[in-house]
Amino acid sequence: MDETISQLSFEEALKRLEAIVHQLESGDASLEDSINLYTEGQKLKALCAWKLADATARIEAITTDASGAAVGTTAFDAGR
Repeated sequence: MDETISQLSFEEALKRLEAIVHQLESGDASLEDSINLYTEGQKLKALCAWKLADATARIEAITTDASGAAVGTTAFDAGR
């Protein structure tokens, strides 16, 4: 992945990806520019997916006892 792309935050990468989608949808870019934009978009999509998966893996659920007091944490399971 390009070093400049890998330095972006999730929000910055998503904003740039949205701008690329709008450019491609407008049809104003030349074929060569469209190919370059598409390639950049693929890299941004991969970065966003990786950052989202990383964030999801770090989320923890707080476990409580019968009285509702926090007693620890467990890995978050979105399927629950």
